[in-house]
Amino acid sequence: MRVATSQLEPGCLLTKDVMGRTNRPIVSKNTTLQPVHIDVLNKFNIDIVEVSNRRSDGSLFIASEQEPQENLHPELRSEEPVLPFFESYLTAVQEYKKWFVSWQGGSPLNISAIRRVMVPLLERAVESAGREVFSLHHYTSSNDYIYHHSVAMGLLSSYVASKMGYNYGEWIQVGLAGLLADSGMAKISEHITWKESPLTEREYEMVKNHPTYSYRNVEKISSLSTHAKVAILQHHERLDGTGYPLGVSQNKIHPFSQIIAVCDMYHAMTSERMYRRKQSPYKVLEEILQEQFGRYDHKVISALVKEMTSYSTGTNIRLSDHREAEVIFVEKANPTRPLVRIVEDGQILPLKEQLNLHIVEVYE
Repeated sequence: MRVATSQLEPGCLLTKDVMGRTNRPIVSKNTTLQPVHIDVLNKFNIDIVEVSNRRSDGSLFIASEQEPQENLHPELRSEEPVLPFFESYLTAVQEYKKWFVSWQGGSPLNISAIRRVMVPLLERAVESAGREVFSLHHYTSSNDYIYHHSVAMGLLSSYVASKMGYNYGEWIQVGLAGLLADSGMAKISEHITWKESPLTEREYEMVKNHPTYSYRNVEKISSLSTHAKVAILQHHERLDGTGYPLGVSQNKIHPFSQIIAVCDMYHAMTSERMYRRKQSPYKVLEEILQEQFGRYDHKVISALVKEMTSYSTGTNIRLSDHREAEVIFVEKANPTRPLVRIVEDGQILPLKEQLNLHIVEVYE
């Protein structure tokens, strides 16, 4: 929806780039606005911006009262509808937050309530073209990271599982397992959960218990399959035996757990966290490709990379130096580093030779 800059509040989510005279964004779309962003918009004399009707924590954003409707700037008289998927995602984050607080208080999981919220959203995620699902990290704030992360893990896991050829019932189970994989964090001390600095070795050992707690939360739920329950228990296990809580290796790890594990790593590395800055999804993909084979199922990694790099000739992208570019050729061997043409001056850049640059954003 379009609102006046004076109506903005910290936590609002931009849904459209705010452009400057240089044809580069002053503030990029999908930014969670902080006071510094609002100050920049005011200094650039930006009167109107487009934001979601929900803040990054999922709560409704209702613009403060201003002038009567007939006296408003013409562009403020009409509102564009928010994408149903995006609004549903933020609603699910808000619901998960309520569930998590109830689990902290000792309440059991209400799988019927969880399915009512999540199954339609999982279906929407799988039916999407993928771009929305792979943009979820933009909406994650460090203060609400654990809630966003769990919902995003469910959606990403369902999407990847469907692209790997699993049937409807299977990818629904994978998605629900992804959502609930970190439910055991409700049993971990809040001091550790919300700590703003790296964990000590002792604190990390305590966190390593959360897959076991998550499994205990779901072990008696009949509407979750045994495969999903095992995936929840094993989502931090690694093929080389270096994972936890059991340290099992390759042939003892369920395929569902590897889907969740890869999606967990991808979303964590691309999201803003208490003590870690988010990274470009395409830089993360390169790191996964270079360093994570042997620890994760290559079929899952290949499916994630294929879906993330499904851009074609003519796709518009933004590079890490803020320049806009157009994809003109994609090499199968280097999907994250296509040949591109810089929009501003027409320069042709082979990204595989420009290791100081990487793709930050892909546009429709």
